[in-house]
Amino acid sequence: MNTPHKPATDDVRVKAIREVVPPSRILAELAANHGASENIVATRHDIHRILHGADDRLLVIIGPCSIHDHKAALEYAERLMDQRNRLSADLLIVMRVYFEKPRTTVGWKGLINDPHLDGSFSINDGLRLARQILLEINELGMPAGTEFLDVITPQYTADLVSWGAIGARTTESQIHRELASGLSCPVGFKNGTDGNIRIAVDAIKAAACPHHFLAVTKAGHSAIVSTAGNEDCHVILRGGKQPNYDAASVDEACKELAKSGLAPRVMIDCSHANSSKQYKRQTDVAQDVAGQLAAGDQRIFGLMVESHLNEGRQELEDGCVLEYGKSITDACLGWQDTIGLLDILAQGVRARRKVYEDKEED
Repeated sequence: MNTPHKPATDDVRVKAIREVVPPSRILAELAANHGASENIVATRHDIHRILHGADDRLLVIIGPCSIHDHKAALEYAERLMDQRNRLSADLLIVMRVYFEKPRTTVGWKGLINDPHLDGSFSINDGLRLARQILLEINELGMPAGTEFLDVITPQYTADLVSWGAIGARTTESQIHRELASGLSCPVGFKNGTDGNIRIAVDAIKAAACPHHFLAVTKAGHSAIVSTAGNEDCHVILRGGKQPNYDAASVDEACKELAKSGLAPRVMIDCSHANSSKQYKRQTDVAQDVAGQLAAGDQRIFGLMVESHLNEGRQELEDGCVLEYGKSITDACLGWQDTIGLLDILAQGVRARRKVYEDKEED
């Protein structure tokens, strides 16, 4: 009697599986030097102090919406380093270095996923290139911030990251909250795409606790990760159905945090729904926030800005030559507007500082 053929139940929609280079190999090939590691540790400590009110500077996460060009990323980092040094008394500037893009539907998912911009999805190349770029940026003395989308990629890059973000589409995800609980850097959780603050507040509370979850080791083996919890998590106000950077929205968010027993401290994203996806309006948002700072508001500790060498955005299309230094994802401010925005923020910080100096004299 013939045995019936067993029907396939596994991988029925999988076309191919390729092995990924283990993190340990790429980390050995592209190891951080002592100076870069020292700067990362120092920046994480400075962010901790700003977040917890021990340093009155403003944390500014600023840079391209996404990185797609190695050379342009390094040129931007070099220019930003000059501004970081110039404004260091008032701003702690960290470069936004995003390699992965969560998509609402489909589209280019970032340099790690498709580093050659051609649909070849050479992820092993992407992991190496992402680490190379992070390494070179850090070796300039410029700390980096990035978004974390999964529990595997951080094993390749997280040691070179001074600040991390969990995006609006993943803040409610359990695995992302667990991941944040074990990351070595401070982590911001964005409010939901609909403007819901509660999910970000819940995420902070969850990430502050120890967790146990599945991930991979540096050798690339499946493993159970046990974390200590992350005390340096915070909310990022990025807008929703309407902007939430104004004073009334900051009040509302801080009340929600305090009600949950958390410090009423927020970061504001100048882009996305807060700018109504009009990149030039990021300067208006920064101006409003600087006014809140000048009025003495100490609850706003940080800002996020999307900025590039050249303003606007361009389409990634087959056969088209890309314009150097211009975003292929969200539209960004250009360089001159970037300098102006940073000056606005620094002035706001100085004005806030003076408010409290005058009070002490009284």
